[in-house]
Amino acid sequence: MKMLAMRCLVALSLLVAAAVAFANPFKSKIISSDDSVLEITVPGDHFMKITNFTQDGGTDRAVVEVVLPGDAENGGSTNVLTATRIDFSTGANAQNAPEIGNRVTIAGPAIVKIRPIVGAKLFITYKKDRDEGSGGGGGGASPTVIPIFSPTPGVTPSPTATPFIFPTPF
Repeated sequence: MKMLAMRCLVALSLLVAAAVAFANPFKSKIISSDDSVLEITVPGDHFMKITNFTQDGGTDRAVVEVVLPGDAENGGSTNVLTATRIDFSTGANAQNAPEIGNRVTIAGPAIVKIRPIVGAKLFITYKKDRDEGSGGGGGGASPTVIPIFSPTPGVTPSPTATPFIFPTPF
């Protein structure tokens, strides 16, 4: 019995170690109305994938704002995602159909900003990954030569008459 318990303990500790080593890379943040602006920096060789962005309460709609580093001095930014409202209140809002949440992927280098909304709680789930060079033509990708073969006949066919045999009456 002691040997079985020891084997189970070893197997359980290996599973726990694997779970910790390969933990979920997604991060979640809650932004209350009295918090400061959430600012996430995405380096040039990374991308950020937002899978969930919801809002509970408030009258204004929360947005995910992206600023490219070259446009920061010009004030150039754009809103790439709006929050999905999860108000389960009664009244006029109960008449509305449920909203569908969208996902977005932001390529670096970029600065992602989420401003708090008065009277609302925001919830965001995201993951930053390293871009392993998918060969999409950006950065240091070099062009790949692809040979194109086209069949060119050596002899050009010319139309010829096809003999047709007419049946003779008996």
